[in-house]
Amino acid sequence: MIAPLLDVRGVRHAALVDARGAVVTAVGEEADLGVVGAGRAVIGSLQAALGQGQWQDLLLDVEGGPLLLTPHGDQILLTAFDDVANLGRVRFAVRRLLGQG
Repeated sequence: MIAPLLDVRGVRHAALVDARGAVVTAVGEEADLGVVGAGRAVIGSLQAALGQGQWQDLLLDVEGGPLLLTPHGDQILLTAFDDVANLGRVRFAVRRLLGQG
């Protein structure tokens, strides 16, 4: 299901992670998926502080390159790519893949 993301220029890795933190499917090079759990915690804190229930995505610009976390039901799609300049292209591909755009 997520393999087409590797066709997007700059995408190195993608993984769909369930609510318990287990990998549903992954493609590309190995990545530390612990960031998904940390991302869930940050998102939960922000939702509580802002009083908002929905979120679209979260961009983390870390030393190894940018990571885009995108909700998909109770799962989170992590997409690792090479440069923040590619964010628009990556977001478009993710939304198209998930049927959001």
